[in-house]
Amino acid sequence: MPRPSVEAERREQILQATCEAIAELGFRAVRIADVAARAGVSNGTIHYYFDSKDALLHAAFQFNFEHSLERRRWIMEKSDVPLVRLHRLVESYLPAGPETITAWRVWVELWASALGNVELQELNDTVYGEWRGVVRETVEAGVEQGALRVKDPGAATDMLLGLLDGLAIQVLTGSTLMTPTRMRAVCDDFIDAITVDKHRVASTATKRTAK
Repeated sequence: MPRPSVEAERREQILQATCEAIAELGFRAVRIADVAARAGVSNGTIHYYFDSKDALLHAAFQFNFEHSLERRRWIMEKSDVPLVRLHRLVESYLPAGPETITAWRVWVELWASALGNVELQELNDTVYGEWRGVVRETVEAGVEQGALRVKDPGAATDMLLGLLDGLAIQVLTGSTLMTPTRMRAVCDDFIDAITVDKHRVASTATKRTAK
């Protein structure tokens, strides 16, 4: 039997391959063989770690979310200023690079598949709820520091997430009216609209530095 560390690495390898397969083929079209080929393992190896295809795909959705947060952990740890953190979160979620585009495609497949699947609806509530909590915590910190003028942090959070999600889908579908650059500008404008005037100079400098 593989050592625990080897098992963890192999499981992550399989889940990463599953995310790539979901992003390329779509949730319903993915086969165990597709994942095995991308991971460079046998079908039997996949079944050793996951009891069924559904278990594998659900685990991949969870992995996609956790991996996305892990890649942005530095933003939460090193960005003490809420405005800086918000702009950096927007920047990091632009579907402009291969890794982020894959992650977004997996998110979109989760949403589409959850329409008729209660288990996926519950999974979406859990993982998206955690992501909403990350953004809301940042918005609330901005309000406490006097940098953001927001009556309802929850509503402001949902508006920003709505912008990110909706505009990202337009980018992913190849809309000529929405590019990553345009998406970033719209989201940054929203943050500026809820920023207290005295903090806007610093906010503008932050955006220029991040480009």
